[in-house]
Amino acid sequence: MIKGGGNLDPLSGFFGSLIWWFLIFYMIMGPQLQYRQLQMARTKLLQRLARKRNSTVITLIHRQESIGLFGIPFYKFISIEDSEEILRAIRMAPKDKPIDLIVHTPGGLVLAATQIAKALKDHPAETRVIVPHYAMSGGTLIALAADKIIMDPHAVLGPVDPQLGQYPAPSIVKAVKQKGVDKVDDQTLILADVAEKAINQVQSFIYELLKDKYGDEKAKELAQVLTEGRWTHDYPITVDEAKKLGLNVSTEVPEEVYTLMQLYPQPMKQRGTVEFMPYPIRQEKGKQ
Repeated sequence: MIKGGGNLDPLSGFFGSLIWWFLIFYMIMGPQLQYRQLQMARTKLLQRLARKRNSTVITLIHRQESIGLFGIPFYKFISIEDSEEILRAIRMAPKDKPIDLIVHTPGGLVLAATQIAKALKDHPAETRVIVPHYAMSGGTLIALAADKIIMDPHAVLGPVDPQLGQYPAPSIVKAVKQKGVDKVDDQTLILADVAEKAINQVQSFIYELLKDKYGDEKAKELAQVLTEGRWTHDYPITVDEAKKLGLNVSTEVPEEVYTLMQLYPQPMKQRGTVEFMPYPIRQEKGKQ
């Protein structure tokens, strides 16, 4: 008996292997190619924004975030690596040109945020921090260093009271005072001592950031209000409240900044179910 189709087996096996290799290649290289495309789109947009505003544009954008009751960041946050990169960018920026720093962050290391804030304050030309959505904790500390804070009308800042582990430093100090020094153990007393030092250090730094812009008394007042534990660490300081506090805040966020934020997508597993359909303006004009 003659069996038909025998010559197709090697060919079908070849194409089958080719498809599998293509799928493997796509699974490995696909995300990298997509990320590369995002990087190129970001670069073009940042160049356009820099030309439009005649400034050096720097970004500090953390898209994987989770803020709980005490404002503890779980994924991306301001790190030493961030401060190294931003300090390098500020150092390379022309001394006679403004800097626009776009900040979207839940906060992070006080050391890193302090370094960035100091470098921003020391830049000879005008500095502007742009907040499209939120700049909490260390992000607020950085914003305070700028000559201007530009926020979306619904963006927020946050308190900058230090956090020791999972507890706010002001709450630790308050708990010891309420309970009494003689009724707490040595470890708690040591923790309270460190907490008090941390508060004083941050207050002193904020005062140094603000005294030239706001004057001595106002700088001291803002330093105390933002660090004393008046609010929870994740309390949203809105544009209106920031203005009432006396901060120099405007709401003229460039349109390019909103477009830029779309080029920093959340990982798929972090995505929510929010979708929207733009209003059909063209269709409505056609009916008229």
